Amino acid sequence: MSQLEKATFGAGCFWGVEEAFRVIPGVKHTAVGYTGGSTTSPTYQEVCADQTGHAEVIEVEFDPNEVSYETLLQVFWENHNPTTLNRQGPDVGSQYRSAIFYHSDQQKEWAKASKEELDASGKWKNPIVTEITPAAPFYRAEEYHQRYLQKRGLGSCHL
Repeated sequence: MSQLEKATFGAGCFWGVEEAFRVIPGVKHTAVGYTGGSTTSPTYQEVCADQTGHAEVIEVEFDPNEVSYETLLQVFWENHNPTTLNRQGPDVGSQYRSAIFYHSDQQKEWAKASKEELDASGKWKNPIVTEITPAAPFYRAEEYHQRYLQKRGLGSCHL
């Protein structure tokens, strides 16, 4: 078995984002949590109060021999609106920002290239506001958030 790699994405409420990535062949593990903020070991309540600077994120462990980082980027772009600053649907606050937290220089380059390509494609009327930033400490969310939709027999947050 090859060495697993990590990818970390913020695309709004982490419940639906986790489900989108969890089912991809080659993804070996997912966890929802918080990153990109200023406090250590934040709680859901602190993050939701928009006081810590953390984003709700999904951390993905994947086998690059089975699924490419570029494929994960495609799933990221397809599963949220990257043109809304600090908002996804009804969820508002910096914790719901669109963000790619890269774990290597190669991931950074792939993320920037995919953002530029999507921005130039004309798919979105407004410019993409997704931040691309180095991975920061990841704090796993409380256990009841892990695989939240799967535990409830739901495939998405939307009806």
